Amino acid sequence: MSGDCLQFENPIGDGVSRIRFAPSSNNLLISSWDSNLRLYDVDSSRVRLEASVGFALLDCCFGAESLAYSAASDGCIRRCDLHSGSCDAIGYHEDVATCVVYSDETGQVISTGLDKKMVSWDIRSSKSSHVRHMGAEVKTMSLSGRYISVAIGGSIETYDLRYMEGPASLTNSCFDVRIRSLCSVPYCRGYAAGSVDGTVALEISNPTTSEVTRYAFRCHPKSADGKKHLAAITDVQFNPSIFGAFVTGDNRGNLLAWDAQSKRRLFEFPQYPTGVASLAYNCNGQLLAVASSHTYQEAIETYAVSSVEKVFGIRLLPV
Repeated sequence: MSGDCLQFENPIGDGVSRIRFAPSSNNLLISSWDSNLRLYDVDSSRVRLEASVGFALLDCCFGAESLAYSAASDGCIRRCDLHSGSCDAIGYHEDVATCVVYSDETGQVISTGLDKKMVSWDIRSSKSSHVRHMGAEVKTMSLSGRYISVAIGGSIETYDLRYMEGPASLTNSCFDVRIRSLCSVPYCRGYAAGSVDGTVALEISNPTTSEVTRYAFRCHPKSADGKKHLAAITDVQFNPSIFGAFVTGDNRGNLLAWDAQSKRRLFEFPQYPTGVASLAYNCNGQLLAVASSHTYQEAIETYAVSSVEKVFGIRLLPV
């Protein structure tokens, strides 16, 4: 299963940080370290928008079909009109902004940064409506409905966006090592978290039986020559249409599909030439987009950008 590679008239010039499908179309939002936010129309195979903000982009999300938000290395959370391409700042972190999500249920934009803060922004007044001091840098978080999960070290804290002033509603200690990626289940309570040592921890609540599936397993990569070669889980994504189905990618280019209920690996994709930087399912779960590039996240990846030629690619896989 090789899929189709997205073609860009102006190639992506640096590592891809995040890809996200639109809420109800096959438009793909792409943020990258080359400071550009791109909107790619998958159905017509063309770039609809390319907006430069002048700073490396570490994350992006949709606010609506025609509205997006981005988190940048200058600490700025920006709003972008995907029709006109105009961008404006809704607020700043005191250090690099690492993550941004939008809740359609509450109308909130939530961001985190290396300033150890999680901020809820009032997008009407461009002011922070709530600031929570996390006590540590936050590099990954995920949202499902009104619940937001934040990874801090090897633990996950889950908050109800309606009561951000209160304590975390749930705190789980998953790993002895740092969590690298986190994805909330889109159709029920739960998450999948990937660590820097190739382990995935799952917690999924069955909405019909109220039973909770909870376990952890080592999935990346294979052992070779009698030795275990650890690889960080760079992204995890659930298929929105198939209960318990999810994919994991790592910083060595491995991509695998899993069934959470049967605790089985479904299949393995051909290995990518560089790490899997980001994954995204479209709204009906029939397309999986895979961004392959270096990620700047792991100490092992210290090579210069100029030494990597034409490795920043995004591929579409039918599901």
